[in-house]
Amino acid sequence: MIPAEVKVRIDEKAIQEYVQQELQKHVYQQLLLVDINRLSEMTSMSVRYLEDDILSDPRVRIHERKKNRKRWWIAQPTFEAILDIVDGW
Repeated sequence: MIPAEVKVRIDEKAIQEYVQQELQKHVYQQLLLVDINRLSEMTSMSVRYLEDDILSDPRVRIHERKKNRKRWWIAQPTFEAILDIVDGW
């Protein structure tokens, strides 16, 4: 009988990235409201760019909620509107 030998190489960095992506997906699905800083982080767009080109769009503006000077956007419809805007470029 020939002895069997199995070697497994694990790319820890790839596993870490995969787990991080999966966590982000679940967090993304659980969000109710987002502020401009979170939108900036999630879209990789600067706050200024969001202000000038995205948040002024009527498709996004309808999801905006304000209290005093703080602004939030309803997460899921805002993400969909941003995707619609980006797809139109």
